[in-house]
Amino acid sequence: MIIKSIVPVGIAAPLIEPIKMAKSQHTSARSMLVRIEDTDGNTGWGEASEAPMMNGETVPGMIAAVLYLVPLLEGLEIPDPRMFVDIVTPMIVGNYGAIAALDIAIYDLVGNRDRLPVYELLGGKKRDHVPALWMLAANEIGKDALTAKRKTEEGFSAFKIKAGINAISSDLDRCRAVRKAVGTFPRISADANMGFSLEDAVEFAQAAQSAGIDFIEQPIDSKDLSGMARITAAAGPTGVCADEGIRSLSDITRHFETKAATGVGLKAIKLGGLTRMLEAANSANAFNLHVNIAGKVAETAIASAAIIHLAVAVPQVDWDISITCQYVAKDVAENPPIAVNGKLVVQDAPGLGLRIDEQAVEEMII
Repeated sequence: MIIKSIVPVGIAAPLIEPIKMAKSQHTSARSMLVRIEDTDGNTGWGEASEAPMMNGETVPGMIAAVLYLVPLLEGLEIPDPRMFVDIVTPMIVGNYGAIAALDIAIYDLVGNRDRLPVYELLGGKKRDHVPALWMLAANEIGKDALTAKRKTEEGFSAFKIKAGINAISSDLDRCRAVRKAVGTFPRISADANMGFSLEDAVEFAQAAQSAGIDFIEQPIDSKDLSGMARITAAAGPTGVCADEGIRSLSDITRHFETKAATGVGLKAIKLGGLTRMLEAANSANAFNLHVNIAGKVAETAIASAAIIHLAVAVPQVDWDISITCQYVAKDVAENPPIAVNGKLVVQDAPGLGLRIDEQAVEEMII
């Protein structure tokens, strides 16, 4: 496959309702989309969401990185999509979100060309579907509990409560209310997005089990591994997931060796695409760490479909998968992934299996 053209574009997709996090609030999904075409006319789409507090990248910055790479990549032959990340990484330092979008587009293109779903290019599927996680980010105890109850009735079995916004007593009360609303079975996690102080995080961890929390995600600054280890010890049977702290395979090793987490959250924009995510999932599995696969706060169908294909191909994803196109009011695909009875079924169609509405893309350009 020889790359003919690469076209990046920035978009803002409206959300159904605002998403409130520890250090930010979102009303739209800001992403860079990339369309790649080869010399035979095959096309592929990729996406990376803006995440300045996670990987330092914004939409304008990612577009600039891709435009820098265009003359280096156009005309280049890519013999295997799994090789692309090793080809492009030496061309530019960092910029893993931009690289992830390109990587996803290459996988989509090759799948479309060869009439194979992306999961086949990743080694084949190990399961037909994965449990979808629903995010609770209203930051209102009654509203979050009601949403959780309704989604449980729809078949959802995993929920992520955005924490770190208010006092920990308020966050714990919200977790207890959600647990009461959904019963004993669904998995509940609390994601602080580094919003806790160490002392508050330890106190939260000690109370987590009694509040019905199954695991806590990135409670403090991602660089504080000794603090994470202290929280993990305090949490007892409640798991601790490193998310912002996982940007490479070596990060997984460090968290395991220092006992700074019992599980990891994997994102394409942190690791640089699907190949690196697969490698990370294999590494986590070798260390017997739990695995959560997720998109950024809100993305379109492109990024969401990509991680569904990955999730059915990895050894295990026992802490569920969080696709975030389900929070978008208008998508760029005519057939975005939808959870049915709380499960995400992978598309067997070629590539990512999406029909991109290019008019919708045009309307969202920023």
